[in-house]
Amino acid sequence: MLRHKAYKFRIYPNKKQQVLIAKTIGCSRFVYNHFLALWNEEYAKNKKGLSYNACSAMLPKMKQAEATHWLKDVDSIALQSSIRNLADSFSRFLKKQNNKPVFKSKNHPIQSYKTKNGNNNIELKGKCIKLPKLGLVKCAKSRELKGRILNATIRKHASGNYFVSILCEEKIEVLDKKIVPIGIDLGVTNFAILSDGRKIDNNRLTSKMEKKLKREQRKLSRRALVAKENGTILSEAKNYQKQKRKVARLYEKVVNQRNDFLNKLSTEIIKNHDVICIEDLNIKGMLRNRKLAKSISDVSWSKFIAKLKYKAEWHSRAIIKINRWFPTSQLCSACSHQDGKKPLHIREWTCPKCQAHHDRDINASKNILKEGLRLHAQNLS
Repeated sequence: MLRHKAYKFRIYPNKKQQVLIAKTIGCSRFVYNHFLALWNEEYAKNKKGLSYNACSAMLPKMKQAEATHWLKDVDSIALQSSIRNLADSFSRFLKKQNNKPVFKSKNHPIQSYKTKNGNNNIELKGKCIKLPKLGLVKCAKSRELKGRILNATIRKHASGNYFVSILCEEKIEVLDKKIVPIGIDLGVTNFAILSDGRKIDNNRLTSKMEKKLKREQRKLSRRALVAKENGTILSEAKNYQKQKRKVARLYEKVVNQRNDFLNKLSTEIIKNHDVICIEDLNIKGMLRNRKLAKSISDVSWSKFIAKLKYKAEWHSRAIIKINRWFPTSQLCSACSHQDGKKPLHIREWTCPKCQAHHDRDINASKNILKEGLRLHAQNLS
């Protein structure tokens, strides 16, 4: 089965390549914002945007114009990709799938551009990667690419680190059938409680780094204040920019640790279970609770569910979502007796009907599994 799969590598461009990357990102942003302004004008007049073909036809004239002739210096495919991204965003907006596209800012923590593969102008060569216009760039190659390379996205993070994401079309081998269903109850104290009795620890990556982050952010604020007193623009204040990169590197480390944890856990679950039952949580609503918002953000339930979904699709596994209002904590998983709501501090309870003793979270995950299997059987029939 052919699927799209992305490979991410860190790259180490030299000074000349860094300048060209910055130029390409700037030109891509300029083209996107220029055509978004035209698109907005057209939308204000007749409630319809422009088309990709109409905008793409204007690009060669912009390159010939004296005011914007510098667009010729960068990868032309990257500029076309900016227009394509804008067209796709506006198309989704008109279908009411997302909000109206907004102008791109040069102050965004991640700056990027996308280019396509043509005549093998994107390929891994030893410890380097060949990219259009940039040539060979040093690369931390952690694994081999499989399948046909479609495109590459070059990113510069606020930490000053550069990355490339290569999208390939490859054949994904479907995993063997396990016939072992699992129910998953997501939590804050424990990241996940499985119906087989296992509890996956919540690493609390952000809270572990919180003390250091606060200290470095206070330094950043002080340096911003010093720059303001000296009448220096923050973009030109070297001490401020140096500290800003330091803070960004700390956040990047947390993100990398979290992604590594989520990838390993989701892969392990997909490999060993062919039916995965989870609650359909209203995560956006839960984030409005100011007492729990930080803890919920730290555990990244949304990312975990997204990873489970695409891996399940690759390997023909079933993800069953049960209704968020289903009383998973109120039912006895042994006899299905409903014992009513219980305050959060009650972590264990005994069923008054069958006298089964339950761990609150494991019992909930077993109920999620039972309801999920019922819905799965209903879908199959």
